Amino acid sequence: MNFLAHAYLSFNHPEILVGNMISDFVKGKKKFDYSPGIQHGIAFHRQIDSFTDEHEATKEAKQFLKPAVGLYAGAFVDVVYDHFLANDINEFTDTSLNNCAMNTYGILNNYYALLPAAFQSMLPYMQTQNWLYSYKSIAGTRNSFGGVVRRASYLYSSEEVFKLFQKHYYSLEMCYKNFFPFLKEFAIDQFREMTNK
Repeated sequence: MNFLAHAYLSFNHPEILVGNMISDFVKGKKKFDYSPGIQHGIAFHRQIDSFTDEHEATKEAKQFLKPAVGLYAGAFVDVVYDHFLANDINEFTDTSLNNCAMNTYGILNNYYALLPAAFQSMLPYMQTQNWLYSYKSIAGTRNSFGGVVRRASYLYSSEEVFKLFQKHYYSLEMCYKNFFPFLKEFAIDQFREMTNK
């Protein structure tokens, strides 16, 4: 559920951004309903997810949260990474983070008719509550944890995992720092291959 990372690593390419954002909502052969550019974005999202899941820093980060949420730890680490990305002064100023968020919502609205129904339903909340910017705050991150719980089959509260997030905050931040530069480098390489840039 790391929407901010997927938006940011789409590098302002509208169709790749759309595909990157909707990928989790597109199952099986449904991806072929979309243009080649959006299909690239869908595949790009999955490449980013695979790289993230397989990275040693992510495996370490999951261990801090597993006692509360078990196999769902990866989904919460995604949110944690977006929190640290939103606060990463090497990637964003406060203004550029908000601009990234507004630009993302604008592109998604331009492609609204093509979005999966579930994403269409979610987009107004994402936009009015400014999810992409709200990852920056502890309160916004806590709300995002609640969103993961609402979408999970066997979780009923985010309170315990939020306490672990607070307890291990600086260790999780170090995991992010040991991870994100490598993800960005990987994403740039993949993006160049897709777009021949």
